[in-house]
Amino acid sequence: MKSPSQTNAIDFDSAKLQRLGFGQQPPLLERPVSLAQLRQQLGLQLQTSLEPQRILGLFFREIQRLVPLDALSYQHKTSDLRLEFGQRGHHSVSYSLSHEGEHLGELVFRRNQRFNEQEQGNLESLLSALLYPMRNALLYRAATQSALRDPLTGTGNRVAMDQTLQREIEMSRRHLQPLSLLMLDIDHFKRVNDSHGHSAGDEVLKAVAASIKDQLRNVDMVFRFGGEEFLILLSNTTREAAAMVGERLRFAAQAQEYVADGQSIELTVSLGCSTLLPGESAESLLRRADSALYVAKREGRNRLAMAG
Repeated sequence: MKSPSQTNAIDFDSAKLQRLGFGQQPPLLERPVSLAQLRQQLGLQLQTSLEPQRILGLFFREIQRLVPLDALSYQHKTSDLRLEFGQRGHHSVSYSLSHEGEHLGELVFRRNQRFNEQEQGNLESLLSALLYPMRNALLYRAATQSALRDPLTGTGNRVAMDQTLQREIEMSRRHLQPLSLLMLDIDHFKRVNDSHGHSAGDEVLKAVAASIKDQLRNVDMVFRFGGEEFLILLSNTTREAAAMVGERLRFAAQAQEYVADGQSIELTVSLGCSTLLPGESAESLLRRADSALYVAKREGRNRLAMAG
């Protein structure tokens, strides 16, 4: 049977926030004994962090003083953010949060007992305390992601790559798991710019980046390493498995249809692959992948070469 569910939309405006008592924040109360007191306490507590997971985790824990819950889930597609707390229940009530036309995500409360009207009213009142903390957290997340993302392709930039690579190397050593790199370069990319213009070249870069992402797992990471070079970081991936991924990326890029000025563009990519050695530095791992890429190009392009 389909689980019973209810969907609601809440658009917080200034009048509603004023009516709910969010003009001035009262002092923090140790143990709330009423809806108003809990809402006031949440209004203070939730503003102490800019981490969506921490904010929602605290919210999930505290609101159960008034409304028992089994689970809470949250999704904000624009930020590629999805969080879940607790275990799923048979009954649910969901809310689409927005403020002055700005979408702030979808929130779903779940439990095994049906929600009554008073409980829904309490939830809706408590949600008002979540508005500004989540809005600030989403703005901060967007700013952080923007600083670490290549604006053209949507892949990570060099700053993000440096941070992530070092972290992945440390995790690989701590958990004794393999780590592999793929360095991918678009063959004869300069010809695309020279023949069709830089705007066509930009479209090709975006298409290749999208092709790479489509072939990878969620845990794999893609970075724009240079003009037409991309670096793919494959966690917990052996040399042999990385080679298979590389070949899959090569075929996918070649099968993609590229069009400029109504003309079809034939495009291939070359790849170099390296796998982390015991005690190896990030610089050495990158250098070996780059050297392997050079070998692939020297031997005719449109191929994958493995580092020794």
